[in-house]
Amino acid sequence: MKKFKRVLVANRGEIAIRVFRACNELGIRTVAVYTEEDKASLFRTKADEAYQIGKGKGPVEAYLNIEEIIHVAKTKGVDAIHPGYGFLAENSEFSRQCEEAGITFIGPTHQMIDRLGDKVQSKWVAKEAGVPTIPGGESIIRDEEEALRFAKEAGYPVMIKAAAGGGGRGMRLVESEETLLENFHSARNEAAKAFGDDGIFIEKYLEKPKHIEVQILGDNYGDIVHLYERDCSIQRRYQKVIEYAPAICLSEEQREKICADALRIAQSVNYRSAGTVEFLLDASGQHYFIEMNPRIQVEHTVTEIVTGIDIVQTQLWLAQGYSLDAPEVNLQQEDIRVNGCAIQCRVTTEDPNNHFAPDTGKIEVYRTGSGFGVRLDGGTGFTGAVISPYYDSLLVKVTSFSRSFADAIRKATRSLRETRIEGVKTNIGFLINVLNHPTFQSGQTDTGFISMHSELFNIEPKDDTELKLLRFIGNKVVNEPSDKKHDLDVPVIPQVEVPENLRGAKQILDEEG
Repeated sequence: MKKFKRVLVANRGEIAIRVFRACNELGIRTVAVYTEEDKASLFRTKADEAYQIGKGKGPVEAYLNIEEIIHVAKTKGVDAIHPGYGFLAENSEFSRQCEEAGITFIGPTHQMIDRLGDKVQSKWVAKEAGVPTIPGGESIIRDEEEALRFAKEAGYPVMIKAAAGGGGRGMRLVESEETLLENFHSARNEAAKAFGDDGIFIEKYLEKPKHIEVQILGDNYGDIVHLYERDCSIQRRYQKVIEYAPAICLSEEQREKICADALRIAQSVNYRSAGTVEFLLDASGQHYFIEMNPRIQVEHTVTEIVTGIDIVQTQLWLAQGYSLDAPEVNLQQEDIRVNGCAIQCRVTTEDPNNHFAPDTGKIEVYRTGSGFGVRLDGGTGFTGAVISPYYDSLLVKVTSFSRSFADAIRKATRSLRETRIEGVKTNIGFLINVLNHPTFQSGQTDTGFISMHSELFNIEPKDDTELKLLRFIGNKVVNEPSDKKHDLDVPVIPQVEVPENLRGAKQILDEEG
């Protein structure tokens, strides 16, 4: 076993804080890295040590600088690096260089990332494991001619995807040949900027599928368990907005099959650490493997709540060499159960009425709604925080939980209504509309839900209580002056006869001065 004394988190925001807290609970000292743009960010204050990186580099480029991050880790005596999600989390070169530097990479090996983090390679892994996949996406598309030929053979619509990374980056839906090349180049450019890899593949597009993913955990000794599934169908531009567990649309038979296929894929490469196997479920109930994310996911919170398993802590135990059946971890598949329901809402600084354009500026008021049945995972939000245009717009993840899906919805709605954020626009009103839509409440949404329901954008403006009070007072004083001026009573000082023989503190002070 290797006991970690110092762990560096090669990330920022909410996920950095999440890992710092898990380390703190295990008595591990934490190290943050941050850029010039993040010098006033909340996450760096949550670490025991924080060091600036990326001087002279762009705000995103700095977090992608493998050599500098590893240099900081070696200089500061770091035992392990947690990559979080995004940035270098699915970069096999980063994992490899950590291993070569004698630093534990808290995640899979670089060989596993090569096979599973790359979306094209992962489809081959799935096929070899006997798991159904969507037609196409079996090789990288390198030029326009190849893209046109494959799309014509597959038949429109098709989906363009980045081979590296995830989170909706580098994804484009193409309805016809006229827009193929424009989207092809756009997706390549976005993938190169986000992941440092412009590899693109094309596959057949499934109409209105449900997006179901399975959480897995594996140790260094070949043992792997699943923590059941999440429904991530509420998406906008292929980025998840609301996720929940369990997927109430699945029958027990479907749940068993999809979880078994997730394990089959992970076992085929002896996967270790946390990972997510993602599927699309078509209208007939048939599931298809689409990708595997070899890292922690934004929405891991809902799985933690319904299973009672701390996924980030478990990552730390497994990376130190503990097995799944070790007393510190104590995870056997037959003991893992789902209890109740959990829903995660991503509160972002985006304007739903302006095509979800990210908003920037200073947060003047920041009050969240907690209470029983609500978990808050914040990253960049606090009164006085300045939201920059350089990074993800996520402010806080609001995760509600209860014994029933209906009550979890009510708790999430209550929390969002209590949340008060001023100075920047947010998507809170939009999230409330989604939660209260009958289709969502029935658990029958698909990935096209948001685009098919324009009424979700009928957002009621939130009352500003303080401003209403000021307006009321101003109106009373200025617009409704009373002609009758009430004179204040003149105070009457009572006459009191003081006995001649009275002697107290006053008399002494009068005499002595």
